[in-house]
Amino acid sequence: MAPLFEFRDIDVLVGSSAVLKGVTATIPDQRLAVIAGASGSGKTSLLRLCNRLDVPTGGQIKYRGDNLLELDPRALRRRVGMVFQQPAIFPGSVRDNLRTADHHASDEDMTAVLASVDIDSSFLDRVGDSLSGGEAQRVCLARALMCKPAVLLMDEPTASLHPSAAATLEQTTQRLRSEHSLEVVWVTHDLRQISRLSEHLLVLDDGRVLYAGDPGTARAQEALATLAAEEGE
Repeated sequence: MAPLFEFRDIDVLVGSSAVLKGVTATIPDQRLAVIAGASGSGKTSLLRLCNRLDVPTGGQIKYRGDNLLELDPRALRRRVGMVFQQPAIFPGSVRDNLRTADHHASDEDMTAVLASVDIDSSFLDRVGDSLSGGEAQRVCLARALMCKPAVLLMDEPTASLHPSAAATLEQTTQRLRSEHSLEVVWVTHDLRQISRLSEHLLVLDDGRVLYAGDPGTARAQEALATLAAEEGE
């Protein structure tokens, strides 16, 4: 079976700065993959390539064996959804937000998706800016789920949340993986979160692959120790 994502010699330049430098790695199916690294290591840049929010300067990306740059971007983004670090709630109600993902969704459809992220149907009429950080991030997750994606890209989704809200989002994501066979790729620099979540680990350092593979190996622990030193933990 082809890997979920395969990166071959990926370079990303922003102006004259190299953000990713010859990244070659795979992300397998059926294992929660964590992309880790210190701030500025290139982990978010790599994640954004996975649904063509950005494109590489050089190299090739494959999604389930297909050249990602040959896939229709809109169709790809319905299969590969993304939740960002800061909850991106649009103006209007929660109902309005969910309908941006599916214009034809019924209240029953939206109620079911909200229930899947532990939000009551009464939230449909709540205005987006009245939500707490944790509620807003779960609404963003629900909005991504409206498209029935096969993959969720999670870009440090708990970084701005209270620890209890962060724990809820982690637990909800794990349950969704089990119930809906969702593939999850999660970006973080939090060592405790890496320990809790990672079934496959990709560590970046200054735009290069420092480690890729089983998070339980001695080499993985060495890579995480390097991350801890850079983060001052």
